[in-house]
Amino acid sequence: MNIIYADNNATTPVAPEVVAAIQPFLTDQFFNPSSAYDQARRVSEAVKDARKDVAALLGGIAPTQLTFTSCATESNNWAITGVARANPQRRHIITTAVEHPAVLEVCKDMARQGYDVTFLPVDRAGQLDLGAYVRALRSDTLLVTIMHANNETGVLFPVAEMARIAHETNPAIVFHTDATQSLGKIPVDLKGGFQHVDLLSCSGHKLHAPKGVGALYIKRGTPIRPLLIGGHQENGRRAGTENVPYIAGFGRACRLAIERMGEEERIRQLRDKLETVLVEKIPYLEVNGRGAPRLPNTLNLACHYIEGESILYELNAQGVCASSGSACTSGSLEPSHVLQAMHIPFTALHGSVRFSFSRYNSAAEVENLIAIFPDVVARLRRISPYWDVTKNAPRSTAPKDAPA
Repeated sequence: MNIIYADNNATTPVAPEVVAAIQPFLTDQFFNPSSAYDQARRVSEAVKDARKDVAALLGGIAPTQLTFTSCATESNNWAITGVARANPQRRHIITTAVEHPAVLEVCKDMARQGYDVTFLPVDRAGQLDLGAYVRALRSDTLLVTIMHANNETGVLFPVAEMARIAHETNPAIVFHTDATQSLGKIPVDLKGGFQHVDLLSCSGHKLHAPKGVGALYIKRGTPIRPLLIGGHQENGRRAGTENVPYIAGFGRACRLAIERMGEEERIRQLRDKLETVLVEKIPYLEVNGRGAPRLPNTLNLACHYIEGESILYELNAQGVCASSGSACTSGSLEPSHVLQAMHIPFTALHGSVRFSFSRYNSAAEVENLIAIFPDVVARLRRISPYWDVTKNAPRSTAPKDAPA
């Protein structure tokens, strides 16, 4: 069975070029970059080269403003708690209700510690209200932490404008964005539109590097305390021997992303083709985030009157890898906090599915998904207590909050 991998927002396949870049540092180039002999210095140069490559993808910033971490979760934790420790007199944080748990749960923990945290709501399309954001900014605001692209819906937030507004309101406000989902998919320019962003988190495994490596951009002059204390690695910002193989792979992945950024439009066309045809073929199907600016690779579908977990089971049987909008597969019966914040109707809250593509997906795979997915939905609706098979519509006793 041929596998259709359409879950690239969860993780991406490691590019062959990245594997090749990693290999030497797992074999003969195994040296500690902090050591003083020639072989180690060559390894240290490889880390510097990778830092330049990541910096280039971020708009050509100074490489010294980048610190390598183990993942975006570490970068996010460091950004939030490190800024708080460096500014103990300021106690207000602004974030959104739809952040990734790597930000959302940290902010909730900060609230438990006595910080005043504002969780901005979103509308049905998953968009923020800029007016509500402006009203939330205060004289004692410490930090704004808002993602660039939502991992579930692909909805893009106006981070560049929000960072500018924060600094114009009060230069002491630190602005952080989690760009994990957007980096490598769309331009992220810290010297251009994102020039007012102070901190930016990213991760290698979302752009064809391995899991276990990420980075935090720290603009010069941003007050932040280290998260890991010990040795003097990473210019004294993060202790611990560098993960040289994966850092080298991260750098190579960023160079590839720069070279292949033009593929964004092809990926968008694949997503749009799937979206258009499925919405035409399947009744009571809606696109979560439709009408909002979105990543070109992401399609989140609300399938009314069936369960997302069942959809994934059926897709898996057909060799399709996708994700559900529900957290059922992680052992929780609670629906996605993102979809809840978007006020997705009860009839679809547990029935959302996310397809997310990369440069390795093909038009043929999309055609196969077009053939597979409507049949999966039809089979599951036949056994749904809410669905009338004879009318191919909800039963008269079904909840009425779903669009036709």
